[in-house]
Amino acid sequence: MDNVAEVLRKPILPALAILILVLLAASPSYAPGYIVVLLTDIFMYSIMAVSWAMFSGPTGYISLATAAFFGVGVYALALLGFILPLPAVILIGGLVSCCLALLVGALTLRLKGIYFAIFTFGLIELIMNLLLWWEVNRSGTVGRLAVPVDYNTVYYVMLGILTTLLLTAYLIRRSRFGLALRSIGDCEEAAAHIGINVTALKTTIFAISAFFLGASGAIMATRWTYIDPRIAFNPQYSFMPVLMAMFGGMEQLYGPILGAAVFTYLEELLITKFPYYYMLLFGIILVVVLLFLPNGLVGLIQKWRKGGSIRQRANT
Repeated sequence: MDNVAEVLRKPILPALAILILVLLAASPSYAPGYIVVLLTDIFMYSIMAVSWAMFSGPTGYISLATAAFFGVGVYALALLGFILPLPAVILIGGLVSCCLALLVGALTLRLKGIYFAIFTFGLIELIMNLLLWWEVNRSGTVGRLAVPVDYNTVYYVMLGILTTLLLTAYLIRRSRFGLALRSIGDCEEAAAHIGINVTALKTTIFAISAFFLGASGAIMATRWTYIDPRIAFNPQYSFMPVLMAMFGGMEQLYGPILGAAVFTYLEELLITKFPYYYMLLFGIILVVVLLFLPNGLVGLIQKWRKGGSIRQRANT
C-alpha cells in the first residue's frame, strides 16, 4: 500500500507546483499592490535562501558571501541601468557575480569551517569599501540614482528567476553532481579519494548559485530610488538567507522558500513594531530553531507525516 501511495503522490507534486505558479503569475491582476510588493520580497529572499542552500546545504560550507553577489547585481543596475536595456543588465549582473564567485571559490574553497565563513563575510566589506573609495575619488559623492521600473515588471522577473533557480537546483540535486556534493559534505577526503574533483565541483556550484543572486540584485535595485555601497552590500542579506534556510529546512527544495515566506512576513511585522530590536528577535528565533528544530519546518512536517502513517498502519 505504501508503494501505491508513493506512485499516486508523484504526479500530484508537479501538478501542485504548476498550479501555484499559475496562481502567482496571475496575482498582480487581482491582488492588492501591498501583496504584490510583499510577494516580490518573498521571491527575493527565497532566491537568496535557495541559492545559499544549494551550495552550503550538501557541502556543509557556510558561505556568508550572499550580500556580496547580490550587491554586485545591484551595482550593475546602478552603473548600467541608464545605458543598457533591463534584460541585458540583469544578465550582466548575474554573469559578473558568477565570475566573481569562480575567482573567490578557486582561491578560498580549500579553506574549511570558520575560515571560509570569515573570508566570505570579509568579501562583503572589501567590495563595499572599494566602491566607497572609488566613488569618493571619482566624483566626491557616494551613491547614484536607480532606473525606476514598475512593480509588476519586478514581480514577474523575480518570479522567473526563482522558477529557473528551483528547476536548476532540482536538476542538480537529482544528478550525479548532487550525489557528489553530498559525498563532499559527508567526508571530503573520501570524496577526493574516489576521484571527485572536489575544488572544481564546489567552485562550479558556488558560481551557479551566485549567478541567480546577481540577477535578482539587478532587478531588485529598480525598486530603490537611490543606491550606495552600504545599501547594496548590506550584511543583512548574508545572514537572513542562512536563518531562513535553517528555519525552513534544507532537506527539501520548498524548505528555504517556506522559511523565506515566514521570515519576510515577520520582518515586515517586526520592523513596524520593533524597529530597533527586530534583528535581536531574529537571533533569538535562530537559537531556538537550532536547539529545538535542527531540521527546520521540513523536518517537523516529515516527522508529523511519519507519525500519521505509523498510526494509520496501526489502525489497519
